Amino acid sequence: MPRIPGQLAIRIDRLARTAHRFHRFAHHPLCHEYGGEVVRIGRRSRVCRGCLFVASGGVMGVISSFFFGADRAALLSLGVAGLGAVVVTSARRSARSARAPKLASRFLPALVTSYLFGSAVQLGVAGWALAAVGAVPVFVLVAWYRRRGPDRTPCASCSERNLATPCRGIAPIVRRERAFRRLAGQWVSRVDP
Repeated sequence: MPRIPGQLAIRIDRLARTAHRFHRFAHHPLCHEYGGEVVRIGRRSRVCRGCLFVASGGVMGVISSFFFGADRAALLSLGVAGLGAVVVTSARRSARSARAPKLASRFLPALVTSYLFGSAVQLGVAGWALAAVGAVPVFVLVAWYRRRGPDRTPCASCSERNLATPCRGIAPIVRRERAFRRLAGQWVSRVDP
């Protein structure tokens, strides 16, 4: 198999990024059943609503920690409240009960956590140590969340689920991938062996 020249590899990578830019951060099918899970940005781009809430909550928490200082007791109570919200949200999710709104399950925990980390870092060396210790349960919860997988409940009752062709939720993604493969294949076939 011939080796792909560096310039061509860069060109193919750029093509892949461009081909999948419109859904890169959506992680959900693009049909109307998942319309509440994605946010449209511009004409074609989409972003996962949960990820957008986590990112905006994290940024707002860090910024607010520098503007609104808090004493240690307030930070401790805020941390306990944030941990309680995460535990309640996780327990509800494990029980497969009604899903908590993304504002409560994504935005508020990210806001509280990032505020606590930002405030802890401002306390000096002890704060850095506290932030490092506090990061462990956050990483454990994130790993647990990612391991449980996506909620595909709308797909379970979809009439297009067992069709031989891609459903309308992933059809635009499949079309882009096929076009990318065709063009990249043409470029690679022109490489001299």
